[in-house]
Amino acid sequence: RWVLSLQCKGSRNLMSALRRAVEIDFKDKDKHKSQGLYLLTTGIPDQETHTISAYVAEVCRGCDLQLHVCLFSGMEEIDSNGIVPARYANPTETAVAFKEIVQRANGRFHWFGEAGIFESDDITIIVSEMEKANKYSQKCAFLVESLKQRS
Repeated sequence: RWVLSLQCKGSRNLMSALRRAVEIDFKDKDKHKSQGLYLLTTGIPDQETHTISAYVAEVCRGCDLQLHVCLFSGMEEIDSNGIVPARYANPTETAVAFKEIVQRANGRFHWFGEAGIFESDDITIIVSEMEKANKYSQKCAFLVESLKQRS
């Protein structure tokens, strides 16, 4: 269910956007089976990471609400209007901050840029499942081979 689109318009005031989303659309969260917030962003929030992490942990506690983040790392550090963000971090520091926030919100983190995908929780899970399947297949092949040798 897509309900709300929030824009910070010239800032990265994530706390304000999260509060609006939670207060407007998720006040009746007990009536819904599963809900998620999807943040599409290009940089670090104006607020400190620990503040946002604590807030999302509190909001997501005891319900199925999750915060998922898609971070796009572009080449420009200033937006098209020439606005410099209130808080700056390089792309790696930004990714680390959002990974911490997402972990506290039981969500998933995806980081991509012009060069492609840098990191994605979904892709990591898929690769892990493929590696497990490959190991299982190797064990099965070894078992079949050992049974052939016995007979």
